[in-house]
Amino acid sequence: MADYYPPAGFHFLVKFEDFNGEKDSRFQEVNGLSVTVSTEEFEEGGESRFKHELPKGTSYDNLVLKRGIIKNSEIAEWCKQAIEKLNFEPKNLLVILLNENHDELCSWNVVHAYPVKWSFSGLNAETSELLIESIELKYHYFTLKNL
Repeated sequence: MADYYPPAGFHFLVKFEDFNGEKDSRFQEVNGLSVTVSTEEFEEGGESRFKHELPKGTSYDNLVLKRGIIKNSEIAEWCKQAIEKLNFEPKNLLVILLNENHDELCSWNVVHAYPVKWSFSGLNAETSELLIESIELKYHYFTLKNL
């Protein structure tokens, strides 16, 4: 694929440190790879026509991972320990965008993530939809590689 075509966003993996199973790297959706720079207003003495906006710091959205329910999942057990027993063990993880040959195009290294919400889609006897697990993670920051 030529470098001037944007890559497709549907071929990716999510790899947690310490969780090696291939089944725990497959997700159908990843959201929240977003950073915002906050600013602070600064008024200059003697000049009241405008205010300066100075960068103050960054903030990151929560990362939301979605997938069909998987039996015997290490990630699900990690969430269960955090939610039920308040036993939080932050993990680093990689979100890896792949090309058509399954090679890495770019990746996001998400640092110090831990679960803050674990939810499941509704159960409905009138539809034949999969049961979807959503895991919401708070994290310190991410770094981007190879974009």
